[in-house]
Amino acid sequence: MDQRFGLNAHVTLPGPLVLDSGAMLAPVEIAYETYGTLNADASNAILICHALTGDQHVASPHPRTGKPGWWARMVGAGLPIDPARHFIVCANVLGSCMGSSGPASTNPETGTPYGMAFPVITIRDMVRTQAMLLDHLGVKRLEAVVGGSMGGMQALSWAATYPARVAACVVIAATARHSAQNIAFHEVGRQAVMADPNWRDGDYYDADPPAAGLAVARMAAHITYLSEAGLTAKFGRKLQDRGAKTFGFDADFQVESYLRHQGLSFTDRFDANAYLYITRAMDYFDLAEEHGGMLAHAFRGTSTRFCVVSFDTDWLYPTRESRTIVQALNAAGAPASFVELSSPFGHDAFLLESPELRRIVDGFLRAGA
Repeated sequence: MDQRFGLNAHVTLPGPLVLDSGAMLAPVEIAYETYGTLNADASNAILICHALTGDQHVASPHPRTGKPGWWARMVGAGLPIDPARHFIVCANVLGSCMGSSGPASTNPETGTPYGMAFPVITIRDMVRTQAMLLDHLGVKRLEAVVGGSMGGMQALSWAATYPARVAACVVIAATARHSAQNIAFHEVGRQAVMADPNWRDGDYYDADPPAAGLAVARMAAHITYLSEAGLTAKFGRKLQDRGAKTFGFDADFQVESYLRHQGLSFTDRFDANAYLYITRAMDYFDLAEEHGGMLAHAFRGTSTRFCVVSFDTDWLYPTRESRTIVQALNAAGAPASFVELSSPFGHDAFLLESPELRRIVDGFLRAGA
């Protein structure tokens, strides 16, 4: 089998990749997975873009946790994105820690991990890296690019940066720019990491990592992925394995125990510096700013079809953000459909069981086939 295709694939491309900051990165490492077979005219490729703490293991077990792929509800046999019909690609984003170039990668100039010497990146830089990968795989045009949350930002950036390469674009629970509130939450997380004594200005790869700071960052972020109604329904004010309050600072409440578990388990699979870099890339994201201050200009003259989906309890990227995207698409004359789905699960709803989302994505993709 061609080693370009399959699970746990990796390629080192010579580059250089010119970044939005003006820095150049070379070589460029990309870890990725593919599912299905590229057809004769290379017209059935679908690129899936992952979220902040996601990875390339979209439909295969995670090698560190053993858990199923993060979107196995959407990608697989008989599902909307089906390897029997599609050639599916998912790459670990630039700046991450699952095999693509990032702060934990080896700096060829020093032979040691980059740490904070790794250049600051943007969402558009991630997209450029994915374009390099698709060139390597022989894919010139995508049947669709699909993503939720930060993956949705990448999907939008794909449609704006490479409109001729994207036939359809599915944007789920996303935004065209990070708001002040989004930036504020990320800054809390970054400061938690950098306040950990083990961070050592990012130079911790031969010592204990800043796990405590990264755990707190994850706890704060995780709250934004949920909804108040969902938290109340799941936890309320129920106590954790005890009949009365301890009048101390142990995890008296179930919700406290849950968040601590989320934080600690996250440190087993993610790099603290990568968290800093990716959150900064998200904060810099402003698609209108990249196109003269008008979001509609990002899509002017495009022939790409768009499907935009939001969830009514998502307060991280609320429905009004999706409506802003749709209004810009309408102003640009781009073919666009939009739906707001009802869910108690907040922002994370796009990752959870949602028959309605499956039907929408399946119908949209088949309409363009």
